[in-house]
Amino acid sequence: MRLETYMQLAENVLTTLGDFRRWGASRFAAADLDFSQGQQNPRAEADLILARALHLEPEDLGDFNNARLLPEEKSLVLNHFYQREILRRPAAYITGEAWFAGLRFMVDERVLIPRSLIEPFIEEGFAPWVDETRVRRILEIGTGSGCMAITLALRFPHAEVHAVDISTDALNVARVNVQRHGLEDQVRLYQSDLFSALDGQRYDLIISNPPYVDAAAMAELPLEYTHEPRLALAAGADGLDCLLPLLEQAPQHLEAGGVLIVETGDAEIALNEQRPDLPLIWLEHPAGGSGVFLMTQ
Repeated sequence: MRLETYMQLAENVLTTLGDFRRWGASRFAAADLDFSQGQQNPRAEADLILARALHLEPEDLGDFNNARLLPEEKSLVLNHFYQREILRRPAAYITGEAWFAGLRFMVDERVLIPRSLIEPFIEEGFAPWVDETRVRRILEIGTGSGCMAITLALRFPHAEVHAVDISTDALNVARVNVQRHGLEDQVRLYQSDLFSALDGQRYDLIISNPPYVDAAAMAELPLEYTHEPRLALAAGADGLDCLLPLLEQAPQHLEAGGVLIVETGDAEIALNEQRPDLPLIWLEHPAGGSGVFLMTQ
């Protein structure tokens, strides 16, 4: 469907903000969209897109349900709804922002939309496995938007944080986010394939959410995921193309007593099958399951 046709469906019929909230939620629900990258349900996703187009927060919308939208506001909102419903573009890329650990980050198609099974463990300071008073240097492998490195810097304010990514495009996004959070003196960014640019530097804590989606799963991903950088998702036939080299190289970059924490997602099964010898400690996620391991130096 062309954008002009889409807009004609509603532009002259919908009047109030409440009209657009209801219409967007209904259209998104009927379109069988995937919401796993965003707000988890059609109504919340429509509210987010509508609110940010109008420079509001989603929680503000109820106060303006009866407000009439201006013609230019209608056009912008319908354009954004079209991107989400017809083009299957994720809401975070439409709004240009996403949340991680209670913080707002700038995002676009150069980086993955922030999400990680590691998030709740950061909030706990990785207790009891990590003594936060002894953490002076932290490394994040595959930083993308920089959301995890920034969250780590705020959680461990006395630590120096290094963040690497193979993609210079991703690092440009991360640099914006580091500046927005005022952490230029604490967070340093490197263009690096895993540890290649780090010249033997060692760390008390190494964190990574690397690519781990296997070939079969890549072929079945919802259309929304085709907007994300393939480089940050695809990890070969079994999902281990990045995980195994990371595990091989990490011990040379950990201080004595240091800790490595890595998200594996569904590649957990393949990793356990190929490397049953590794002393991995699988962390239980608060929502159930694992997909994150910890290993000491």
